[in-house]
Amino acid sequence: MTQPPPPPPSQPPGPPPGGFGAPQDPPPGGFGAPTPPPNQPPYGYPQQPPAQPPTQPQGQPPAQPPAQPPYGYPQQPPTQPQGQPQYGYPQQPGQQQPYGYPTQPQQPYGYPQQPATAVVAPGGGKKLSAQMQIVIAAVVAVVLIVGGGVWYATSGGGEENNTAGGTTTGATGGGDSKSGGNGLGGNGKEKVPADTKSSLKFQLPQPKVDDTTDVSGSWITDKAYVKTAVNSIVGHDLDKGSPIWTLALPGQVCGTSRHVTADNKTAILFEATKRVGPKFYQPCTEVGVVDLAAGKLVWSTSVTGGNAGDDKARFSEVTLSGTTVAAGGTDGGAAFDLANGNPRWKPKANAESCYDMGYGGGEGLVAARKCGSYNAQYVVIQNLNPANGAVISQYKMPTGVEYAAIVSTKPLVVAADVGDTAGDGSGISDFFSIDEKTGKLKVKIAADADRFAAKCRSTEVEACNKVVVGNGRLYLPTEEREGSTGEYGDETNEILAFDLTTGKQVIEKADAGDKWTLIPLRMDGGNLLAYKSPPYDKGGQIVSIDGGTMKPTVLMENPSDKTVRDAEGSFSEDYAEILYANGRMFISDVMVSKPSGTTTREYLALGFATTG
Repeated sequence: MTQPPPPPPSQPPGPPPGGFGAPQDPPPGGFGAPTPPPNQPPYGYPQQPPAQPPTQPQGQPPAQPPAQPPYGYPQQPPTQPQGQPQYGYPQQPGQQQPYGYPTQPQQPYGYPQQPATAVVAPGGGKKLSAQMQIVIAAVVAVVLIVGGGVWYATSGGGEENNTAGGTTTGATGGGDSKSGGNGLGGNGKEKVPADTKSSLKFQLPQPKVDDTTDVSGSWITDKAYVKTAVNSIVGHDLDKGSPIWTLALPGQVCGTSRHVTADNKTAILFEATKRVGPKFYQPCTEVGVVDLAAGKLVWSTSVTGGNAGDDKARFSEVTLSGTTVAAGGTDGGAAFDLANGNPRWKPKANAESCYDMGYGGGEGLVAARKCGSYNAQYVVIQNLNPANGAVISQYKMPTGVEYAAIVSTKPLVVAADVGDTAGDGSGISDFFSIDEKTGKLKVKIAADADRFAAKCRSTEVEACNKVVVGNGRLYLPTEEREGSTGEYGDETNEILAFDLTTGKQVIEKADAGDKWTLIPLRMDGGNLLAYKSPPYDKGGQIVSIDGGTMKPTVLMENPSDKTVRDAEGSFSEDYAEILYANGRMFISDVMVSKPSGTTTREYLALGFATTG
């Protein structure tokens, strides 16, 4: 994982929302996975449980697991006074309290995982007879089966706390015994076209701006590719890229939701007035709903309260769940009726200094809520009733978590950097699988930042990329490593899957292949859609990966001629948005800047389509 670039001086803190895109031409030298320690399986493969080998090489003791001290001791919440409970005091599991109550503290996390013990053939590398090979293979199979049962039986227990007992496991293997897909995968809407080769349909030039400007936000309808522009949102013809409608706004869009209703409505944030120099900044205060089919602003509004007092509350992100639009930020959170914009709740000041940093939307509505004084803050994850904000369940994150990102609301999966241990700006050291009905922790999956490529924007709640949840699994891409040839530009990676109930890595995985890199985009039924970032001399691909077997099927192959691949490769892999639907792929920027004076053409978006 790489460190995201610093924000422009005139913008609020935080890098742009992450997306996906084709990489630039590869720099000299490749990247490789760290050399595995002795007796470890190759990079990217699930580890087998501990087992006693038939023989042990003389003079070589078995590898020992590194010591891992537990972390995550949360602090005690304030003592509840007698009489009427005050706003912000914890509730008991299963009890529905008024919106905004934090939970009880949790117990420590961090059980280290045992590495696999290699099975060494007898004879110090001498060639074995066929009969001996058969005997050894049978012994190894028995050892692995027995060892797997022992590991699973002794790895549970994890932590116990007021909300749940959960297990802790590392995203480094573990060898789930499930294989063959287990009936997962399939039922996707995206079909293989008659001809998977695509053509470049259009190129949208970057708009001229006086300062760095956030243009994140893109959507697809049956008739248009919709993209945020400067002080506007524009619907483009799917084949030509020409505008078919333009929604002018009083100021710049400063937040968008990726969720869209069945009738093509989505939520946005925008500034009340246009930006002017020398600061080129306006507060992000206006919430609205856009009809993406008609190109109309259905309604817009603002609210006061919370940390903003009598001023308009400022928001940093917005989401959509059912008929509720929810916006959050340092001033607090608010929610509105999707149909008319009537407030469902507003930011509220309280004695515990609690506020909703933001929300995860989609199938559910989940708040990431920060409470406490400056030097004693903690984060609570609250599953809400979207209609009124009542807390259905809640889970207190461990001490050392300053921000939390909602990867999925159903099932509920949260990413966080516990104690700033990730160390690479990815915002992720661990994933937390939480029962959204009870608030109990199912399992915590440790994600080594040096090994996995997922990213979450640290100060925002619903801004993760390169990670997808579906089929009861967490799909994670590995960082690039050296491919099998060792040649220049031969980097590759895999997408691995982890069971959200046990936390264990499943056996199946998707290999990108030499010189390609897989980037997960979204679920399509039981299948995983992914973008294959290409070698320097190829165009990118869209593949559908069976969610159970992890076998890929190519849906689109972009042109490999130099002009087109240079345009595709001009988008940063970490800071672009990729959409795919119905044989069409769109890739766009999330940030545009004042022209640098170079002769290189810069694009706002590209549109590709297959002919089949």
